Amino acid sequence: MTNTTTEQLKNNFRLTLSKFSHEIRNPISLINSELLLMVSTHPELADYQEWEEIMENMEYIRELLNDLSSYSNAGRIRLELTDLNSYLSSIISSVKPTFDYLGITFITDCPDRLPKLPVDRIKLRQAILNLLRNAQEAVPSSGGRITFRVHVNTESVCISIMDNGCGIPPEVQKDIFSPFITFKPTGNGLGLAVTKEIVEAHGGRIELESAPDQGSVFRIILAIPFPG
Repeated sequence: MTNTTTEQLKNNFRLTLSKFSHEIRNPISLINSELLLMVSTHPELADYQEWEEIMENMEYIRELLNDLSSYSNAGRIRLELTDLNSYLSSIISSVKPTFDYLGITFITDCPDRLPKLPVDRIKLRQAILNLLRNAQEAVPSSGGRITFRVHVNTESVCISIMDNGCGIPPEVQKDIFSPFITFKPTGNGLGLAVTKEIVEAHGGRIELESAPDQGSVFRIILAIPFPG
């Protein structure tokens, strides 16, 4: 299968997902509004366990639709020349309180001077946060450690996120970035697929190095454009 054909199939798949999520979002919103109206006129409904389960399922559907939208639009980026030092510092600052609260040791290793890169600030942030969230879920509840490291050379910037979690078996790794494939008890299998789409839309690539019981390293590699 040629690269052109593969890309065409991916675009068709994303278009189908976009149409599906759009068509189902409206009736879901109407159902949610009607449920809220019901409980406002009959407050006793909220006391039933079944009501709580209904609302939890509604929340799951909304989150799924949002994830479908994220995947469908992951390749559409708006590049803005960005100072990576302040940009990455902001991301680190946003997650550190959560890691501190959970008792996860969070190590950062970033050079003092990083180049400016054209990136989509919102979507690249989403990709990095997806990887950090995966690391958070993988590490043990006691002694968890996550390392955020940035390496730069003349051609590229490499952002690596390393954890001391459970690791990923070799037979699973080939499918880890495919949509709707998940090996977690919860989740819809879109987080890493969205991350891969975002990174590739930036002209970069994402790599994984992992072994069972030895943790994982995800690397986002972005090329440094030639001046001018």
